[in-house]
Amino acid sequence: MKKSHIFGIIVIAIAIMIIISSTGDAGSYVNFSEALELREKGDDRQVHVVGQLKKVNGKISGIMESPDKMSFYFTMVDKNNMEQKVFHPNPIPNDLLRSEEVVIIGYYKKDTFIAKDILLKCPSKYTEEEVKV
Repeated sequence: MKKSHIFGIIVIAIAIMIIISSTGDAGSYVNFSEALELREKGDDRQVHVVGQLKKVNGKISGIMESPDKMSFYFTMVDKNNMEQKVFHPNPIPNDLLRSEEVVIIGYYKKDTFIAKDILLKCPSKYTEEEVKV
């Protein structure tokens, strides 16, 4: 076998190993109950939880910003109507209060869900604007 063929096989094997190892890091979509259950079993992978901000009488409630405005807590309700206190170690995203749906990526630490990242679905981004001529 030529050296170039051996080198090619090694490169392909390394690429396959990288792909396989990265799929284990990909988060899965769960609700808060499932995320807590995974954590109790010792699984510390990050998961995705879909839900909405807690609302009382139609108004968003449960958001508490840190004094330095560099982190905040909020209450989120998942698809099974389970409420959970969530901590995000970054400032409040601009469109958080207007979001229709929230996806948080993170893990449980004690009784708080730590959101490393927040993805927002805002209704204004997905509605078509009518153009009048």
